[in-house]
Amino acid sequence: MDAVDGLAGLSAADKTEILVEALPYIRRFRNTVAVVKYGGNAMTASVGQGHADGDALALFAEDIALLRSVGMGMVVVHGGGPQIGDLMARLGKVPEFVDGLRVTDAETLDIARMVLVGKVNRDIVSALNLHDTPAVGVSGEDAGLLRARARSAELGFVGDIDEVRPAILERLLNEEIVPVVATIGADDAGQAFNINADTAAGAIATALGAEKLVYLTDVEGLWGRAGDPGSVLSTASVEQAEAMIEAGTVTAGMVPKIDSCVRAVRAGVGHAHILDGRVPHVLLLEIFTNSGIGTMISA
Repeated sequence: MDAVDGLAGLSAADKTEILVEALPYIRRFRNTVAVVKYGGNAMTASVGQGHADGDALALFAEDIALLRSVGMGMVVVHGGGPQIGDLMARLGKVPEFVDGLRVTDAETLDIARMVLVGKVNRDIVSALNLHDTPAVGVSGEDAGLLRARARSAELGFVGDIDEVRPAILERLLNEEIVPVVATIGADDAGQAFNINADTAAGAIATALGAEKLVYLTDVEGLWGRAGDPGSVLSTASVEQAEAMIEAGTVTAGMVPKIDSCVRAVRAGVGHAHILDGRVPHVLLLEIFTNSGIGTMISA
């Protein structure tokens, strides 16, 4: 479904109101950069309002295409945890986790590179190109984009980012091309590391001086009360978000997302957003409407 087709059931007055509401945001964010982290869970989750599961990636590509067409520079950073787990299962390899991070031996690293660079990255690039949006797949190993080091001997080839060298992304953005980044980094000796995509997206947004850092996941936003989906906060300050992490309100896979949001905003990124990728056109609803749809974290 084309993004414009979603307006088909509305009256002329409703359509006009939507466009008028969007116009100041289009003007405000033109010539800015947004980094969107598209999670593996968001890719595999069912989308709402009668859409088939297979439409999730197509709807995401439509949003990126529209945002690019109104003058925003778009960078997509993706994960692929579920897809890595699926391939490991097919190969008979049992995953092991420590503090929520996948222990990555040499064989698991090869699997991660195959899935992230060879499958998930290509799927996203293809979806964007189908919507007349020129996109190029980039690994964090390319042009020294993500310089990394081992986090610990226990985790094996799991890396922490030492430095982001964004030159390759800046060149692609200057050519109005959407970079799609697979989060495999490397150290100075060329050893590859699997890097948490949430952390990588925040570091890339910071290096680019992005206006927006957006996390698309499979939850509605930042919950004000642990375990209560009905307590989603529309806005939060970095201080409030930090306090929620310390109090244990934010748990499990949301912790690296919120921590990355806080770090990025403190480092100069304009706003960070947590959105439910299962909602059709959630990026447009968050960026181009007054009320938004997820959680926005600001200084």
